Amino acid sequence: MALCGGVGAMALPSELIVHIFSFLSDRDKLRASAVCSRWRECLFYPALWTELKMRIGGGCNGGGSSSEETSRLEFLMRKFGSFVRELQLELAPVGGCISPLNNDPSTARMDQPPGPDSDPQLSERWRDAMATYLDQVLCVFTSIRNNRNLQKLSLYGDTCILQQEGLLDSSNLHQIHQGDKKINEIQQLFMEFLSNSRQLRWLSCSFMLGLVTPCSLACLSNPSAETLQHLSLLDHQLGPLISPSELDRLSNLHSLALDFSDLTSELCALLASTRRTPLHRLSLLLNGPALEFKPLEGTATEDDWKALVRVSANLRVYIMALEVDSSELLRVLKPSLPLERLHLDSYSTLVTDATLELISQQYNKTLTQFLLLRDDPDFPDLSVNRNEDPLVLLAWRCTQLAVLVIHGYTVWSHNLVAISRLRGSSLRVLTVSEESIDFDPDQSVCMEGNPVHNLVKEVSLGLGRVWHPCLDSSLVLSEPTQHFHRELHAFSMGM
Repeated sequence: MALCGGVGAMALPSELIVHIFSFLSDRDKLRASAVCSRWRECLFYPALWTELKMRIGGGCNGGGSSSEETSRLEFLMRKFGSFVRELQLELAPVGGCISPLNNDPSTARMDQPPGPDSDPQLSERWRDAMATYLDQVLCVFTSIRNNRNLQKLSLYGDTCILQQEGLLDSSNLHQIHQGDKKINEIQQLFMEFLSNSRQLRWLSCSFMLGLVTPCSLACLSNPSAETLQHLSLLDHQLGPLISPSELDRLSNLHSLALDFSDLTSELCALLASTRRTPLHRLSLLLNGPALEFKPLEGTATEDDWKALVRVSANLRVYIMALEVDSSELLRVLKPSLPLERLHLDSYSTLVTDATLELISQQYNKTLTQFLLLRDDPDFPDLSVNRNEDPLVLLAWRCTQLAVLVIHGYTVWSHNLVAISRLRGSSLRVLTVSEESIDFDPDQSVCMEGNPVHNLVKEVSLGLGRVWHPCLDSSLVLSEPTQHFHRELHAFSMGM
């Protein structure tokens, strides 16, 4: 690496080398650190590692073993954990270590934890995966416990498992060797981190088994309580993770993400207080199987939403409903709720045409994104016994609609063309799986050529850009909780 005048790169001052390395990605920085000791010293300069974003497990990072990935995490956290300012981490021990032992497509989005009659090999692999998860969480909080400069902490545990028997919860972790001891240590380290923090602006803990308890936020330092602008606490089975008194301390929140069952009338009334900074973004997860443990009684009423909107005029809401019956949906979709994004996802539960009718009427001025997904071999037709297809009506009424994603329900080709013409180029994303599209034989007789090619042509003309149906349904059917975690991050930041 000779430079002008024969001066080598090694002769450059460290400050200049650090500046040059600042343009590299995190992965390239780590690779470059293996060149020589001088580069290694410069590459581990704190100014180069103010942000650390990574996913451990789930078949990423080149598909390494769980022990290799844990070693990578330990190395990074040991080097940077004490001074990093932004840490975004996804832990996926189950996804990385356990895959379904059969080829049933219905298990594509879920991993089965061991039951009393389960395969012993799977049971052992499951225990190994959960032990890895505990070790990784311990590693993270041991490293950041005294980091007072951390401003953004975003953690996602890809360990939420939807199954016929119920939801995997923290009690399963007690089956692990020294599981109780490790869980207690993790919870203590987390509370120690919260008490030591001084300028925390973003705190997101999504489905981190064994981490957050209803008492955790009480340890948050007063300086961080003043600076905190985003809070996300999501857990399928625990009771409310934030009490009214703790929410009252967080008077400068701009965005909040909770389980829908945790948004009580009391919490909603606190958010509507004029003493607080107006709330801009609210993300809510409604998990059908968890309603057995976290019922909807006592959640925000229509009057609560009206009061909240009066104070927070720019409030927008994002809701994901996972395996929720239409009757439960109708209970929570209040008219005054300023719904901007709605994601209806299920494995077997069917969304009715009446529910879509209600959505298109109540949120015609606010709804910008609508995802309707169903992971089931049957593709019900919501337009049966109706003069107009409810999806076409939704596209017609919701004038701000910019994203529409459909899988698992029959979409007739002529209705898809109608949707594209109604919304035109303002519909930035129109994703419909090929399996969901059907063709009316009566209309096909009147058209010449290949019906699929004709559909692609007509929809492309309607949208004003080239369009194709989605050929791979796995691109649409992402893991729901992971999708929600990532979407609420972008939504809360106003993206």
